[in-house]
Amino acid sequence: MTATLSAANARRLEEMSTYSSEVRTADPTASWQITRPSRPTLPGVDMAGFRIHGDRAIELRAIPHPAVTVAIEFGDRPFDIHGRTWSGSVAAGLAFDPFQVRAEGIECVQIRLSPITAHAVLGELRGNVVTLDDLWGRDATRLRERLHHARTWPQRFALIDAELSHRLNAGRTVDPEVAWAWRQILAGHGTARIGDLAARTGWSRQRMWSRFAAQIGLTPKRAAMLVRFDHAVHRLIRGHAPARVAADGGYADQSHLHHDVRAFTGTTPTAAANEPWLAADTTAWPTSFTAARS
Repeated sequence: MTATLSAANARRLEEMSTYSSEVRTADPTASWQITRPSRPTLPGVDMAGFRIHGDRAIELRAIPHPAVTVAIEFGDRPFDIHGRTWSGSVAAGLAFDPFQVRAEGIECVQIRLSPITAHAVLGELRGNVVTLDDLWGRDATRLRERLHHARTWPQRFALIDAELSHRLNAGRTVDPEVAWAWRQILAGHGTARIGDLAARTGWSRQRMWSRFAAQIGLTPKRAAMLVRFDHAVHRLIRGHAPARVAADGGYADQSHLHHDVRAFTGTTPTAAANEPWLAADTTAWPTSFTAARS
């Protein structure tokens, strides 16, 4: 059953301020309005509300990043992914391939979850892109209906906070060794040596590889590649030269950086730097460019 919002929690979150910003993207006809709660309420959870409208259909390239993504659409607008019509919600694991999203307009709350938190509230998602109904059943539909009827962003954030808190308390935990290794990979921007991490936990490399993949959804090596890419592509967005980004990011050379950017985005570094999905990050997720806090 979908968690109900306690009076105390509702008051606390209603009183919590939000702030809104408009984002300019490469499409001058599109209007992006992003609203965020002023502070996080749960570990490993970041939220932002999106209203995106334009003179024509909105087209976005969804690009993987070091957090599990959940988007709950509450504006009764279906969206298209790879020619398939979706409605309501979508959840994407760490390892999803980039995909195109097309919609006449978007009104949603997007949630970024640390994979440590996602393991508890979503279960084993890995690289799949699924509806939230596939994971939560009718609870997902009920939550979406409540978001639709909520009148303010604080109310919507409070509803989601209550649902996640309920599931986080009842969910499975990640091994402390796995959680520590993930945080070390984040802290080192993907340059940490996996063998060294395993040794410092007292685990064998094989055990670390197996447990990490089962609980985080990626092998440690792939997770490090994703974190390194995410750090690098956001430096490209901020105008840093590709050669410098490659050298500072631990890439063998600029062609190595180019290869990784294309592998994760399906496009070139220059084109990726102009993708609205990434360009909005500094506004939607200002506390971290690499992942929801864990």
